[in-house]
Amino acid sequence: MTDDAVIPPFDSLPRLPGNGVQHAWDVWGRGDNVGTLNRLSGPAVAAAASGVRTGERIGVSLPLGLPDPPFFGRKAFRHHFEPMGPAAWDDWIDGFYLQCSSQWDGLRHVGSPDGWYGGWRGRPSDDLGPLGIHHWAERGIIGRGVLVDLAARASAANGAYDPFTRMPFGPGDLSAALEAQGAELRAGDILCVRTGWTDKYLTLDAAARVELAGGLQEVAGYTAAGLAGSEEMARFLWDSGVAAVACDNPAVEVVPVDPAVGSLHGRLIAGLGMAIGELFSFGALAAACRRESRHEFLFVAVPLNVTGAVGSPANAVAVL
Repeated sequence: MTDDAVIPPFDSLPRLPGNGVQHAWDVWGRGDNVGTLNRLSGPAVAAAASGVRTGERIGVSLPLGLPDPPFFGRKAFRHHFEPMGPAAWDDWIDGFYLQCSSQWDGLRHVGSPDGWYGGWRGRPSDDLGPLGIHHWAERGIIGRGVLVDLAARASAANGAYDPFTRMPFGPGDLSAALEAQGAELRAGDILCVRTGWTDKYLTLDAAARVELAGGLQEVAGYTAAGLAGSEEMARFLWDSGVAAVACDNPAVEVVPVDPAVGSLHGRLIAGLGMAIGELFSFGALAAACRRESRHEFLFVAVPLNVTGAVGSPANAVAVL
């Protein structure tokens, strides 16, 4: 494993021949299964834990039944109950899509013309070992979380800001928001990005949620604020040293994707092996951060230990 002190800067990373995206396939070795989660070293996690002050815990995952209806052609799961005797119950779920709610996109989620992260070219159903989410579950995604409240900054600058419209946020927006909050990124951080998308979703009534889901059957069939899909954004995230990026919108990146700019999914997952998550719920956390005048916390998430899985529910909590 390469020590974080000698991780190469983004501009020195080679490019994949198939699409020209810069890649980190050799930084931790071609057999690596966790990508940028390697940055969650023991000292980094210990330092994050030492920053807990009040012990207040705030869940940042939606209930597994939301969004409802589900997006992108996924189906709603069915929850069943079964009596085990006069004073005991059991239950089970059918049709459970692991990425149906607040979620982690694993390293099997998106590939490139040259293969998945590290060059793997298998099929998930035939080869359960490489890049499965179970590798992330072994140690969890635990470290110093930093909330960057883009929604608050955008709303202050423009009272008409709407996270359901196409608003690309660039590295400069992240830097400005962090500076305004008095926060800075460190190696091994988990960057939590609030665009306000999930907050708005939670205000919708049932009819509006059905209408919205109708436009979210295709990955490009809707509009949403999000991170720019540019090489500059990939450079910012890599060089800042973050271990993971968790956003509150459906795709992390702005939608629709501009083909001239490129896909952040392809740059981060397939190229850099970066852990990303979507549809987190940061409204309550943002309020607590404002109240406490600090935007850092211990971030704890443990993906489901499903061998070979492509993704997982977020299972995440912030500890202030």
